[in-house]
Amino acid sequence: MDSRPEAPARNPLVVTGFGHVVGTPCDPTPYLKVRKQRKFMGTQDDLAVVAAGRALELAGLREPLGERAGLFLAVGYIPFEQSDIDLLLGGSLEDGRFSMARFSTEGYTAVNPLLTFRCLSNMPAYHVSVNFDLQGPYFVTYPGPGQFYLALEEAANALDSGRIDVALVGGVAHQDNFLVRHHFKRIDSPAERLVDAAGFVVLQKSGRARGRLVSHRVSFHPADPFEEAVLPAETGADGSMGPASLPVALSLGKAGRWRHELRSRDGIVASSEWEVA
Repeated sequence: MDSRPEAPARNPLVVTGFGHVVGTPCDPTPYLKVRKQRKFMGTQDDLAVVAAGRALELAGLREPLGERAGLFLAVGYIPFEQSDIDLLLGGSLEDGRFSMARFSTEGYTAVNPLLTFRCLSNMPAYHVSVNFDLQGPYFVTYPGPGQFYLALEEAANALDSGRIDVALVGGVAHQDNFLVRHHFKRIDSPAERLVDAAGFVVLQKSGRARGRLVSHRVSFHPADPFEEAVLPAETGADGSMGPASLPVALSLGKAGRWRHELRSRDGIVASSEWEVA
């Protein structure tokens, strides 16, 4: 994908915990500070909270984390079910045609007002941060597997600069829904392989090592989509999990060295090498 050598981690970063969820439903209730918040949570929020909770438990960091802990998260494509889209459309038609005026006054009221909370890309970060008391820096990006590397790079920079002591780095994707499947079919990707998943790793400069980030590299190769078709590729992980693919593979990995490479549709070329204890 890219022949340039990877950069060794500037300071050895230790993986002190990892956790994952593959498939739904999953129950985040044991991790919620206020159980009434459950009504605001969508599938991607459930996945993120459970995977983050498992990673923090393995790292021995179940207590509130405070200002010295940061969250770095890649979130998949915005989910939406066809039944909700049909309600929106039905309330927005005038003389059989879509009307923006009708949509803005009547159509949008046809769906549950809590629906937007369950779809927004920053909501998984909110639910993770509030339930585990992460008050340090945060970074949220969207929507593909290449974006996880941007989150990883931000986490490594924050740890290396001394801004934080703990970095919770993750990816989550709710893909088994109408809107995401429609998108992947539209771009000629195998929508039937899409999986709901979330994965997190806990990175620190020191601690009980469950693994180690040996090296990583991220580069950007822009392309005009009207001139060149960029075909995504991924090795070392299951590409059907979107931005969760790398952390899930790490969480499931056997002891030894493990390498991940990808080229994403949005022009990111990246690779990393890990040791799993």
